[in-house]
Amino acid sequence: MRVATWNINSIRARADRAVAWLERTGTDVLALQETKCANAQFPYSVFEAAGYEVAHVGSSQWNGVAIASRVGLADVATHFAGQPSFGDPDPVVEARALGATCGGVRVWSLYVPHGRALDNPHYAYKLHWLDQLKEAADTWVDPFLGDPDAQIALVGDWNVIPLDTDVWDVTAFEGQTHVTPPERDAFAAFADVGFTEVTRQFVPAEGAYTYWDYQQLAFPKNKGLRIDFAWTSAALTARVTGVTIDREERKGKGASDHVPVVLELAD
Repeated sequence: MRVATWNINSIRARADRAVAWLERTGTDVLALQETKCANAQFPYSVFEAAGYEVAHVGSSQWNGVAIASRVGLADVATHFAGQPSFGDPDPVVEARALGATCGGVRVWSLYVPHGRALDNPHYAYKLHWLDQLKEAADTWVDPFLGDPDAQIALVGDWNVIPLDTDVWDVTAFEGQTHVTPPERDAFAAFADVGFTEVTRQFVPAEGAYTYWDYQQLAFPKNKGLRIDFAWTSAALTARVTGVTIDREERKGKGASDHVPVVLELAD
């Protein structure tokens, strides 16, 4: 089975491109982030015509996550237990997490908060969000609260740069989000509850980026970031046979600023 994650940066602008990529690559499950639309605006029919069921949660032109699957789509959850809310004076649980069981694998499409700036409330929200996700993930594989044999994939845009080599120039992020020790610690903490970040295992190379800004010729100059990852539970990690970062999808007219990251799973 082939499972992928892709921050599509507006699904309405790139639905045809996403479906063409699915058909070309034979991908079975695609987790999408930053769909930037309400549920009623999602182009379901384009995916359904290609044989994919779709679950989506979104509320506006911001955020939004989806899962498209041709191997089943069951037990859909539009947030994880304890997912923090954000906003003042009316906090809401943002459309940043969507879970579904696809072909026996529990897939979570995740769009981790950006953080904005170190002195911004969004930064504390980001750290709390990651911590609560870790706590939820822990219960899913806990021998008493969950299922230690559960096959779970936490995939998406994590908005964290775990290593200095995951950015073209780490000094460009001095005093900014994504590279701070608390963010990196929160990201690494998923290993403490039994998950493995498998993209690093199969694509350890420096400069293997997943995002390039649209400005200042960032892509031709390879001024990128590696911020799209996949944490898998022990039972699923044993099935991962390969990972690909599809850099080619950053090319051409109308490309997203992120590219797909693809996991190959043994039957």
